[in-house]
Amino acid sequence: MNIRNARPEDLMNMQHCNLLCLPENYQMKYYFYHGLSWPQLSYIAEDENGKIVGYVLAKMEEDPDDVPHGHITSLAVKRSHRRLGLAQKLMDQASRAMIENFNAKYVSLHVRKSHCSNRAALHLYSNTLKFQISEVEPKYYADGEDAYAMKRDLAHMADEVFVQLRKPGVRVSSQEATSGQSPSGSGDQVSEATESTDVKDSSSDSQ
Repeated sequence: MNIRNARPEDLMNMQHCNLLCLPENYQMKYYFYHGLSWPQLSYIAEDENGKIVGYVLAKMEEDPDDVPHGHITSLAVKRSHRRLGLAQKLMDQASRAMIENFNAKYVSLHVRKSHCSNRAALHLYSNTLKFQISEVEPKYYADGEDAYAMKRDLAHMADEVFVQLRKPGVRVSSQEATSGQSPSGSGDQVSEATESTDVKDSSSDSQ
């Protein structure tokens, strides 16, 4: 299994993965918007045959009055490749890239409030990735369901990044830093969590 930075030629297959995994879908121009505006921030997971089995679509928020911060627009992993820690690795790589390239202080996302339909995604974000609920956004989704707006502080990850960068002769990229196996008891415990956030998302797929 390989996780790498998404390239323009990956965008159609990322959209296909989204269609398979999530009820909230995007037009291709939305993928190009992310890929062209923030090419450093989106990642894909591919199997031994080079087939995309998961992705994270990410961007920087463009609010000049706020501190630099990123946003996870969509996260999905195919059912056949869940419980492998891929969602955590994809999220960590996107977050690290936000720090390295844009000095991001935190990353945000939205997730469905319903514990019944979204337990795995909530576990991934709250327990594994340490996101905190910042507010509830009523009727965020097209079907009228509320969303949790969540944030993950990136200060600790930033410290680790800058320690690595200060080592003589060492340059650790976001992909190299998180390409290893998931620690036992973290992402591998999550059964599913798919997430699309900006456009009225839902979540039911993680690893």
